[in-house]
Amino acid sequence: MTNPLRKLNWRQKIALLALVLGVVGLFAGSPYRGARVVVDTKELALSVQKELDHVSVEELADWLIKGKADFRLLDLRSEREYGEYHIPSAEHVMLSGLAEYPIQRNEKIVLYSEGGIHSAQAWYLLRATGYKHIYILRGGLQEWQDRILFPRLSDTASSAEKSEFVKIAAVSRHFGGSPQTGGENQPSSAKRMMPKVEVPASTGGPVGGSGAKKKKEGC
Repeated sequence: MTNPLRKLNWRQKIALLALVLGVVGLFAGSPYRGARVVVDTKELALSVQKELDHVSVEELADWLIKGKADFRLLDLRSEREYGEYHIPSAEHVMLSGLAEYPIQRNEKIVLYSEGGIHSAQAWYLLRATGYKHIYILRGGLQEWQDRILFPRLSDTASSAEKSEFVKIAAVSRHFGGSPQTGGENQPSSAKRMMPKVEVPASTGGPVGGSGAKKKKEGC
């Protein structure tokens, strides 16, 4: 059987190495210290290679619009960043508190951070401790901003691109975004006015931004 590690390009190998080093640091100060952890590196490498561990921002937006409740979305950024803006339905948990966070092993979990480093570390930590249905939001919150909240149609867009933009613009407005048209010198997403997300009062348990614990569908 061919070792999938050999098929990774240098960027993927570096990314996988970063995950390994990151999780070593996490284990050093986590409740799992001293516990026996078995990591199937071939399986994890294959997941990275085929991007089986990722969810695109378009997929996530579609799930949220359709009201899917068979997954939980975890925001790994700081409390301040989460309070300023978070993707609707996201639960806040710091990377350092992930080990104690109430996650069931049969739940589907989507992780995101600003660009992806913390979510990649969290993905490895959870996978290494036996969680199977763990995914990373590709590109993190930055890609959510660029492609969902503030998509832009260039002046030279083709007819097909214009048609696609009409669809994504509707998605953007659904989430309080502002589709952009024309001009290459638009302000970066970091400088634009982020939509306001109402954070409901705590109900005593982990909840999403919608204010109620999700009813699970499937595993």
